[in-house]
Amino acid sequence: MGDASMVHAAGADALGLILAPSPRRVELSVARDIADWARGQIQRVIVVRELDDAAILDAVDAIGPDAVQLHDPTSRSLLAELRRRGQFIIRALSVGDEAFMTFDDAEVDAVLVDGPIPGSGRTHDWGDVLRRSWTRPIIAAGGLTSSNVSTVIGNQWVWGVDVASGVEESPGHKREDAVRSFVANARRAFSERS
Repeated sequence: MGDASMVHAAGADALGLILAPSPRRVELSVARDIADWARGQIQRVIVVRELDDAAILDAVDAIGPDAVQLHDPTSRSLLAELRRRGQFIIRALSVGDEAFMTFDDAEVDAVLVDGPIPGSGRTHDWGDVLRRSWTRPIIAAGGLTSSNVSTVIGNQWVWGVDVASGVEESPGHKREDAVRSFVANARRAFSERS
């Protein structure tokens, strides 16, 4: 609960609850407790990978998030069930994947564009985003830190930003000063852009 509280206090718009293989992974019961605490204070996003459709829907029903971030190819039936549950659907795509060029983004509400190895903290060429057209808002991810987030937001196609390793002292452990600095720089850059 400490990191969630810190992220909220820093002024972030959303909080990721990781249910995917990662050093940041939380158990379903912990994610539910955090989501209950955060309800109405900050957008709660569950991040799923390597779960079948039934497990994803069970997690949505148990946690009651505001959004679901999907990292795997998705079935039309899963998307329909998520819509029926009122979920904002984010599809995460890695710039090196074949799906990056072929995915129909009209099926979701937003697309998170990550580097070739999601969660690694490695930067990538943001020009890759412009290799195709998009119909949905783009969330930039991959190697973002407080020192480069403003530059990335300067790209007019960026609707949101996502960070994990760029504000950590070690995998899964956030640094309060880094979180505050990242959020402040991101907010300033979005404000200046508009």
